[in-house]
Amino acid sequence: MNVPDLRVLWLAWRREVELLSDVAYFVLTTLSGYQTLGEEYVNIIQVDPSKKKVPSFLRRALFISLHTLVPYCLEKALLHLQHELQVEAEESRSPENPPALGFPSRSFIRSWVRKQVGQLSEQQKKRTSQVVDVLKQSIPLLHRLHLAVFYIQGTFYHLSKRVTGISYLHFGGLQGEDQSIRSSYKFLGIISLFHLLLTIGVQMYSFKQKQRARQEWRLHRNLTHQKSRSKEAAAGRQSRCTLCLEERRHSTATPCGHLFCWECITAWCSTRAECPLCREKFHPQKLIYLRHYQM
Repeated sequence: MNVPDLRVLWLAWRREVELLSDVAYFVLTTLSGYQTLGEEYVNIIQVDPSKKKVPSFLRRALFISLHTLVPYCLEKALLHLQHELQVEAEESRSPENPPALGFPSRSFIRSWVRKQVGQLSEQQKKRTSQVVDVLKQSIPLLHRLHLAVFYIQGTFYHLSKRVTGISYLHFGGLQGEDQSIRSSYKFLGIISLFHLLLTIGVQMYSFKQKQRARQEWRLHRNLTHQKSRSKEAAAGRQSRCTLCLEERRHSTATPCGHLFCWECITAWCSTRAECPLCREKFHPQKLIYLRHYQM
């Protein structure tokens, strides 16, 4: 196996390898009741909400699941769902596409997602696509909000620990140093929170601009369609012969510029040598038969 093949294999399996390494690390440390390398270095231990004992085995297992498995499954679910929605929207799905590398169950998951998406109506697909976009944008913002709250309060660095109630108890060191460091982190949290609010405001403004652009485009498209239909109707009225009141056949022009069917105007001129509309006198020889004429 050459180097490019290894790179492709690594890119295909990178998230799975990272997931397995994270799960193995936390199983060998947190789940087994030991400190991680970082916790041992800064002299902190995990405690439950009572602050008097270490978290139970079930609480630690729930933390590991929320910290590793749930983000991975959520990311893959949103990715597959968005891909299937785009394929349905573009109507370009091909059954000959080779499946991506990954766990053996991935093809089953994709088939299940594809089946569920195929059962949705067009309106439901649009709403689901909007929900997926909102979730993909909201999850990073939620992490940033939680990080800002952590800087201000000083507890629960990860969302998984906030859900399970696992915090840290520090032993050793000086309390004065901790207070000074905590005050500086509060200032950093306030700045992070302000930056987050600014980012949300910019995204909401951009979303409103996109909505306004879509509405203007729909209005422009409807007006263009109405204008084209009115032009076609006007052209249909103008292409009628005023003598037979039907669509003109073999358009013929009089010297005064009015248009009639060749049969109608020649029959008219056999009795009256004048224009049926403006009554201008002319000789039948002055009639102009129009070739390749289109109104």
